[in-house]
Amino acid sequence: MAGVRAAVVGTGLIGGSLLLRLRDAGLDVTGWDPDPVARGHVRRWGVACPDAVEAAVTGRDAVFLCGPLPTLSGMLARVAAATPEHCVLTDVGSTKAEVAATATASGLGHRFVPGHPMAGADRAGPAAADPGLLVGAAWVLCPGPNGLASFRRLAALLIEVFEARVVPMSAPEHDAAAALSSHVPHLLAGALAGAVQRSTLRDAVLSLAAGSFTDGTRVAGGPPQRTANMLLGNRDRVLSGLASVRAMLDELADALRAADAGTLTDRLAEGRAARATLGERRFDTHQREFPAPADHAGELDYLRALGAAGGHLTGCRTAGGAVTYTGQLPHTPDPA
Repeated sequence: MAGVRAAVVGTGLIGGSLLLRLRDAGLDVTGWDPDPVARGHVRRWGVACPDAVEAAVTGRDAVFLCGPLPTLSGMLARVAAATPEHCVLTDVGSTKAEVAATATASGLGHRFVPGHPMAGADRAGPAAADPGLLVGAAWVLCPGPNGLASFRRLAALLIEVFEARVVPMSAPEHDAAAALSSHVPHLLAGALAGAVQRSTLRDAVLSLAAGSFTDGTRVAGGPPQRTANMLLGNRDRVLSGLASVRAMLDELADALRAADAGTLTDRLAEGRAARATLGERRFDTHQREFPAPADHAGELDYLRALGAAGGHLTGCRTAGGAVTYTGQLPHTPDPA
C-alpha cells in the first residue's frame, strides 16, 4: 500500500489504534479530533494533526471516520466536501444501516464504504490506543452496488495493513448480526453488573467474583455514553435480540422453578453447543475471479453471500479491470 495517503478523523480508542497501525506500516497518515487534548496526543505520536478537519483530510486517498455514532452523518458530509472524488471514505461505527442510507441519499454511495472492525476494549480515549488492537480482527465492510471499486481498494488496504478478515455484508444484515454478537451482550453485562451494584451484598459479591463474573461483565466497564449511542443506533434489532434472550431466560427460569433437571440441562446444552462451535470452527479456502468487464451484480451477490454464510476475505487483487478474491468459508463436513 505504498503511496496511500490516509487520514483518521476521531482519535479515541479505535481511531487512535487505527492511526498508530497506519503510521507503523509506513503510510502517510494525518489525524484530527475535535478535542484539542486528543490532538496533542496525536502530535506526540509524531503524526500531523491540524486544528481543522479540512486540513487533515485534503488530498487524502482514504479517510476513516471514527467519531461517536451521532456525529457520523454530519462529519461524512463535511469530509466528503473537502476530499477529492477518488478518496475512499469509511467509518468504524457499530451500526451501519443509518449511515449507509445517509451516504446513498447524499450521492456518496460510490466512495463511502460502511465499516465496522469487531474489536474493542473497556477503555476509551487516545491514551488507550494500541497499534495491535485491530490486527487480525474481523472487519465488516458493506459494499454497495455503486461502490465496488472503493470496496476493493479498502479491502485490499485492510488485509495488507491490518491482516484483517474482511467480512462483506449488507448494512441491515450487519446490524441484525451485531445485535446478538455485540450489542445485546453489552446490555446483559450492564444488567448483571448493575444488579450487583444495587445489591446490599455488593462488596461480598465482588470479593467472590471470579472468571464467570469478570468475563461476563467486561464490556460493562466501557464508557456508558458510548454504549448508549451504540444501543440506540440499532434499537429495533437490539430489542428483537433481547426478546430472544429473554425467551431463553424464561425457559431456564421455568425449568429451575419446576426443578426440571432435564429441561434445564437441555437448555444449557444449547448454549454450550454455540460456545463450543465458536472455538472449533474450521474454514475452507476458495478463490473467485470476476473478469473484466466487471459483473457488478454477480460480484455484489457473491460478497454478501460470503459474509452471510460466516465467511471472510483474506485477499483482494485487481489487475486489468478484473478482480480476484481469496476467501474462507466455514467447513461443511462431507455427509457420512
